[in-house]
Amino acid sequence: MENKRKKIFMIDDDRTNLAIARGALVDKYIVLTITSGKKLFELLEKTIPDLILLDIEMPEMNGYEVIKILKNSENTAHIPVIFLTALIDPESEIKGLNLGAVDYVSKPFSQELLLKRVEMHLLLEAQKQEVKRYTGSLEGMLFEKTQAVFELKNAILKTVTELVESRDNVTGGHIERTQTYLRLLVNNLIKNNIYCEELSKWDVELFVMSSQLHDVGKISVKDSILMKPGKLTNDEFEEMKKHAAFGSEIIERIKGSTSETAFLEHAKILAGSHHEKWDGTGYPLGLKGEDIPLQGRLMALVDVYDALTNERPYKKAFSHEEAVRIILEGSGTHFDPLLCEVFAACESEFAEVKSSGAVCSYELMAVV
Repeated sequence: MENKRKKIFMIDDDRTNLAIARGALVDKYIVLTITSGKKLFELLEKTIPDLILLDIEMPEMNGYEVIKILKNSENTAHIPVIFLTALIDPESEIKGLNLGAVDYVSKPFSQELLLKRVEMHLLLEAQKQEVKRYTGSLEGMLFEKTQAVFELKNAILKTVTELVESRDNVTGGHIERTQTYLRLLVNNLIKNNIYCEELSKWDVELFVMSSQLHDVGKISVKDSILMKPGKLTNDEFEEMKKHAAFGSEIIERIKGSTSETAFLEHAKILAGSHHEKWDGTGYPLGLKGEDIPLQGRLMALVDVYDALTNERPYKKAFSHEEAVRIILEGSGTHFDPLLCEVFAACESEFAEVKSSGAVCSYELMAVV
């Protein structure tokens, strides 16, 4: 059909050349002949062709000047341009190609050759556009697939953490609150230029997200211990303590089945070290001082703050002020002194989170 035929503009100040070119192409294409660069740009304001045949030697505005303008405009830069010229020296050809021309046809030209060159470049352009559409489609599909995988991972993560919470119904909201506290504490560390070299290597949001798995090891703890409505005996507490090492082992096994490393490495460290204490009296490894990974030192502080400020079967919730006092008293024994300094400076932000109830999540038991 006529409206599906490709449109070609030919620009030449020689009307004989225009007539010869039109005769070669008119049976297959819509051909508009134009006698100057100025008239070309007037026409381009109304319609865009599929290909341009452009003479180089023209008065007022030569072909080189015309193609420079074409290639500098977003609306016309994509149009293939074939030069028609009597200039046959290599320098002229190279100049035109460098300016963006796709080909040269020497004058006087063969009508059959001109037709074949036009057919070839229109086919190449159609294939290029098809590749672009295909690539765009693939990118869209890849984004959808990536988004679906991301949502699936989040759903699995949420299911696992909810499973842990469902087995310990006295500490709901713990995980989401501690995520918020972690983000507050890390942001204040960065603001105060503390541990900034190590933190600069982290994706902070990935680290915060990984904290959801810090108590995953409690899946291994017996219900009779995990759900006991009161303080644990010494033997029971020894069993409870095993959840830190078991959580680390679980995540290590997951790491062996995936190429993801950063998220799971943070999660493994958090699970295995959030009950270590600065003075070496914590568990499971009895690490001391900066031998305790920074992830674990951060988690230890926010973990205890949340446990203190929420009710347990064996204790009432402490006020924010009481919790702050207990944590600061634990500076240098339970907690990293530098983290305690930063916590003291931003404790009002913790109080706002606590009082607003803006977050909710998961569990912790017997951390103090």
